[in-house]
Amino acid sequence: MSLVVKICGLSTPETLEAALNAGADMVGFVFFPASPRHLTLERARELGRLTAGRAAKVALTVDADEAALANIVETLRPDWLQLHGRESVARVRDIKQRFGLPVMKAIAVESRDDLAAVPGYAAVADRLLFDARAPKDATRPGGLGVPFDWHLLDAVDSDRSFMLSGGLTIANVAEAVGIARPGGVDVSSGVERAPGIKDSEMIHAFIRAVRGAESALSHTKVASA
Repeated sequence: MSLVVKICGLSTPETLEAALNAGADMVGFVFFPASPRHLTLERARELGRLTAGRAAKVALTVDADEAALANIVETLRPDWLQLHGRESVARVRDIKQRFGLPVMKAIAVESRDDLAAVPGYAAVADRLLFDARAPKDATRPGGLGVPFDWHLLDAVDSDRSFMLSGGLTIANVAEAVGIARPGGVDVSSGVERAPGIKDSEMIHAFIRAVRGAESALSHTKVASA
């Protein structure tokens, strides 16, 4: 099964088109005012129309309330909800039931202790995403361009598919894939020329790097079989 590639924090038709043309499987739209990638509902509607079934639309929120989620769902018509805040297991379950959409829950990782939350969230979320834990003084939980120790994910059940985020770039994504063996990768700041400003060439290069890493892993598996 191919690695899922998600380009997150898209905010312009040009960079969205670049992600779609490069073969992104998922495109992420951020609804969080503290982020430089935050979208208005009107812009989200426009970008959602342009996506037109060419990739899965993911709405990223951070501890959003029911009204905010309802407005986002109605406007964007996302295929996935990505919960990137401190949502509890019960809250994740309730959101999934309320909106009837697959839910991806982000788990911040700094040490092995952070993985204690995995079983609870895995029981209610459709997919887990491991991201680097933000510094205490950060104003947002993701998109900070900081990686974590990918070897920590050795403790995650090998049968559990997850996505990897946090500081991924064109230069390090192959190493990250080789170490963590995720089911997918999620990049935001790693394909930006400035905070919140995506670069079309970097998007293409990142996806090429992922596909190259995927091919190398496949060859390794065949050779060792």
